[in-house]
Amino acid sequence: MKRSTKITSIIIVLFLIIAGVIVARTMIGMHFQKKFSKRPPPGIIVTTVIQKKFQNKVETFGTAVPIRTKTYNIEKYEIISPIKFNKKVKEGDIIAKLKTRNIIAPFDGVIGKKDFSDDIEVSETSIVINLEDASVLYVDVDIPEIYAPFISKGLSVNVKFSGNNKIYKGAVDSTASRINTEKRSLACRIKLDNTNLEILPGALLEITIKYNERNSLGIPDTSVMLEGNKVYIYKVNQDNLTTRAEIKIGIRNNGFLEVISGLNEGETIVSEGLKKVRPNGKIKPINK
Repeated sequence: MKRSTKITSIIIVLFLIIAGVIVARTMIGMHFQKKFSKRPPPGIIVTTVIQKKFQNKVETFGTAVPIRTKTYNIEKYEIISPIKFNKKVKEGDIIAKLKTRNIIAPFDGVIGKKDFSDDIEVSETSIVINLEDASVLYVDVDIPEIYAPFISKGLSVNVKFSGNNKIYKGAVDSTASRINTEKRSLACRIKLDNTNLEILPGALLEITIKYNERNSLGIPDTSVMLEGNKVYIYKVNQDNLTTRAEIKIGIRNNGFLEVISGLNEGETIVSEGLKKVRPNGKIKPINK
């Protein structure tokens, strides 16, 4: 056989092998495409873009101070009958019966005792009685001056007491007229109703002042994808097809993100399960 004929035969064989491989791969691909195309679209949790309430916050700490306090210094030898400490009294009630006089409560409150320091000689013969009206508490805090323009009387305040992890409602009662130049802060007084006396005077309280309250579009924080400085979500159309879109977000409140731009009220987006979603893919929406 001539050399040229052998080369031609080899080329033909290689061509047939390559063609066979291409045909086989095409058939296998079509088989799997047909097989997997029969799978139902994944069930994905979706949500509707709605208006939510957002507000900025300033967080700090302060000490609870009762609205009224009256202190009495009493010589022990003058006391006729035992004083009932930690007892609620009404205005006009007798706080202490003494040999020379009776001490009358000038307002409703609780009787408390405070001893002198041990190194003071009169501590053995004298006691100090406090009458405290803690039905209303004040908390004085210092607000960094960068927030001063936003803080005003009447703003809503959340107050948290670590003793019971309960959140109480308060309000800004007053603010200083100028910035403290040493602390670079604005003095602010918080007023808190404590009618049930759950918070003891002197307690350390966590203060959260809320300002710039507004209604904005809000979405769950589980619905966004972060890529560098950009934020993306998946929109869902009427045919249950997903489209990736970039949005601008603001602050985060209670698990929701404020949407500045990129979405309209009433649109449907993917809320959870982002890893199962593909652009222009079909899903089975699940309303949570």
